[in-house]
Amino acid sequence: MRLAMGPGHGPGRGGRGGGHGFGGHGGEDGGGRIGRFLGQGRIRFLVLRLIADEPRHGYDIIKAIEELSGGFYSPSPGVIYPTLAFLEDGGYVAVSADGNKKSYAITETGRAYLEEEAPEAEMAVKALKAVAERLGARERKRERARGGDNLPRSVEAAFLNLREVIDRRLERDAGSASAVVAELLAMAERMDGSGATTSPDEPSED
Repeated sequence: MRLAMGPGHGPGRGGRGGGHGFGGHGGEDGGGRIGRFLGQGRIRFLVLRLIADEPRHGYDIIKAIEELSGGFYSPSPGVIYPTLAFLEDGGYVAVSADGNKKSYAITETGRAYLEEEAPEAEMAVKALKAVAERLGARERKRERARGGDNLPRSVEAAFLNLREVIDRRLERDAGSASAVVAELLAMAERMDGSGATTSPDEPSED
């Protein structure tokens, strides 16, 4: 059994639809970079893989994906429930009532498909984590640039002092903004190129 991973018929925005290939959702979720990344069929592999681990409600799947992404992506119900409907129509999952909720469990057809397409299913999980790691690294870099919690207190204090000095200078001469920017850029360039420096209290090694 081989189902198409590329653009297919799938449910699309209209909910339940024809075709049983794992075709793409396109950009239907509008959930930013990770949402667009998962839009090309990977979301279906990911949902089916999560259900294979244990029966889940739709909300459980949303929270599981959010956890896998490190909190950077939480798919909307408008993405998850059409995906679940598609999987149910294709016979990959079975639905049972659990109070006032629906519980989704993988079927033999769904498990057989996951076994056949194990590399694709595993890639969907790894890719989500990889994108989340890159976004996390970028966020930490931005936080450091803003003088966030990752900086030593002494450096944060120096940043605050620098801001006060710049504020006073601009109050005296508002037209000096360009000169201030040039000085800051020059200072950043010197710091970036200086590398490790010897403490002024320590003798250098010759």
